[in-house]
Amino acid sequence: MNNIEETLIPKIGVITDVRIDTPDIKTFRVVTTDGKKAFDHRPGQCAMLSVPGVGEAMFSITSSPTNEEYMEFSIKKCGCVTDWLHQAEVGQQITIRGPYGNPFPVDDVFAGKNLLFIAGGVGLAPLRSVINYCRHYRDRYGDIDIVYGSRSKDDLLDYKEIIDEWSTDAGVNVHLTIDNPQDGWDGHVGFVPTYVKELGFDTNKTAVLCGPPIMIKFTLDGLCELGFDKTQIYTTLELRMKCGVGKCGRCNVGAKYVCKDGPVFRCDELDELPDEY
Repeated sequence: MNNIEETLIPKIGVITDVRIDTPDIKTFRVVTTDGKKAFDHRPGQCAMLSVPGVGEAMFSITSSPTNEEYMEFSIKKCGCVTDWLHQAEVGQQITIRGPYGNPFPVDDVFAGKNLLFIAGGVGLAPLRSVINYCRHYRDRYGDIDIVYGSRSKDDLLDYKEIIDEWSTDAGVNVHLTIDNPQDGWDGHVGFVPTYVKELGFDTNKTAVLCGPPIMIKFTLDGLCELGFDKTQIYTTLELRMKCGVGKCGRCNVGAKYVCKDGPVFRCDELDELPDEY
């Protein structure tokens, strides 16, 4: 059986843990019925989760490939499949297939570089896999900066992991912000694009963006104002992915198929796409 066939055949998965991260985001840990990881993947790739009789949807794999025991998916409640999943309990069976999409170039382009990760809201989910991969192979990369913001402290995804693990790593600098003042929050207050410009990063970094489209637009503008070239900046368009294999035509943007040519794109490549993206 070739790799394409393997990605098309669903495996039965079992939810072994459900973590409530924010009021509308839960993280699900999934293994196969024999307790193993469903398949290998690379940072930035996605998987199709299916609930028979309800539907299927594409989600970023938020756990690092270095985790060989299980996969995790941080899922925002926003539709039929996600509503159903948010009611699921430990032991519930679903189906899983993949991996889909091109990964972030962590082993060549990113190697030896200082890295700047910028995320807003649930946009941290696709980047968590990349961040933890780079943390695992720490000696392969330079300094790591993480800028992450959300509406409120309660909406910050993986907050405990950020504070207890990421913030304590040598050479890793975490910059958190929330949109509006909140009791009990003594950190930065303001929107992510503005905060990035305030921090005034040197341009000797490779940047990775993920978040709401409006955040990506203004953050990209801000990075360019700081002197970054678009060839230094990567983002992911995984929200457009449907079938995962370039057959349904629902993720095409011009001549590109997000599921086959992406979801990871360098930002100068986006300039070649029509405005519809």
